[in-house]
Amino acid sequence: METSTFLLETNHLSVGYGKIAILSELNLTLSSGEIVAILGRNGAGKTTLLHTIAGLLGRLAGDVKINGSSTNEPLFKLVRRGLGLVPETRGIVNRLTVGENLRLCKGDNDIALDLFPELKELYGRKAGLLSGGEQQMLAIGRALSMSPQILLIDELSLGLAPKVIVRLLDALQSAVKRANTGVLLVEQHLKTALSVADRAYVIGGGGVRMDDTSESLKNRIPEIEATYLE
Repeated sequence: METSTFLLETNHLSVGYGKIAILSELNLTLSSGEIVAILGRNGAGKTTLLHTIAGLLGRLAGDVKINGSSTNEPLFKLVRRGLGLVPETRGIVNRLTVGENLRLCKGDNDIALDLFPELKELYGRKAGLLSGGEQQMLAIGRALSMSPQILLIDELSLGLAPKVIVRLLDALQSAVKRANTGVLLVEQHLKTALSVADRAYVIGGGGVRMDDTSESLKNRIPEIEATYLE
């Protein structure tokens, strides 16, 4: 039997709520050391897809595979198998300090602090007092401190200044190169995503509408924006 070379793979996956499918028949792949973007307008189903892959929502049909093995496990079990998640809400505990948030996951704090030296000066500050960019550094650094094989990130750039976004993307690329992590990045901002991703899927109307390398999709930005993002 042939073994899959993909870290993450979905086969004919349908996701939604109750019996209502938001996205259907999705075939996606993610390999080691690769950043793959999921692009689409608000309400297209990007977060629903990510939550289904992460085991927070049950799938309606189809299959999700990690390292070639089918899985239907909840998030806490998938974490043990090397999956990390940075949700749109960032998932940090506001009443705890930066250091306490890092220690919660029992990962290697040095990884987070090496990626984001800014957190060293904020180590004793409550997370709720951080700026949006600092909170996102904490959320991503904490997830990467667990050395995940697969990292799912929902709306990395949401509400952040362009300078902060560039800082986060640079750190993410460094982490991917260092640990050969595969990243599935959900984004609304097309140019931001294509600047860092190797490939991208554009979703809309209940399914995948485009699937290509970032370099190829950069030549179709006006079409993508007009048809699928506006």
